[in-house]
Amino acid sequence: RMRNLSPPHYRGSVKMRPHPPTKLCSTCAARWVTLVWTPVSAEFPSREETSDRLARRAFFGFVLTFILSRVVVFLIMSQSIPNLFFFLHGTHVHHLNYGIFLLAAVGAYTLFGRPEGRSAEIAALAYGIALALTFDEFGMWLHLGGSYWQRASVDAVIVVAALIGLVAFAPPLRRLEASHFWGFAVLVVAVVAFVVVVVMAGHHIGRIVGPTLHELELNSSP
Repeated sequence: RMRNLSPPHYRGSVKMRPHPPTKLCSTCAARWVTLVWTPVSAEFPSREETSDRLARRAFFGFVLTFILSRVVVFLIMSQSIPNLFFFLHGTHVHHLNYGIFLLAAVGAYTLFGRPEGRSAEIAALAYGIALALTFDEFGMWLHLGGSYWQRASVDAVIVVAALIGLVAFAPPLRRLEASHFWGFAVLVVAVVAFVVVVVMAGHHIGRIVGPTLHELELNSSP
């Protein structure tokens, strides 16, 4: 018969020490950077692993470029930095044109060059940058003009970012087992609720800051 050899005064007295919040935050940040930027180290990575890695490069380039584009345009319109807009014979060349040309170049390179390894990762990053430059002005090329601060552009960017994020981070459907059905259902409900909250919050924020942004655009250079 087995006997418990641990001293009586130690039984049930061992407690786990919680990690400090700063350590948890730094750990999460380190994992995010590793997840996005660590190259494929396997000697023969699977096609699925390679696709996920490329999608994460594109997602990173898309989100970062969209944020930088909005910040730069706002600073130019508020005259906080010099006017960096490009004019050709008096015509303002919007940055969606840069995105279109870059998309064409990346598409031709990936179709005819068939890049692999580091070259494919750079192409994926350029693809994300090109998508952001194009869809950042989605409302303008959808309506053939109008204000830069159209709500349609933000909605389009959210949809594209969500699609790329799903490709980059969501597990394939074939990996979902029957026991994970309820977890998947909860995830779907959470995503739908998040979209509803984003749309409602966007309308509310638009009513508050929209007139100010439109007035700022009217008072700036074309």
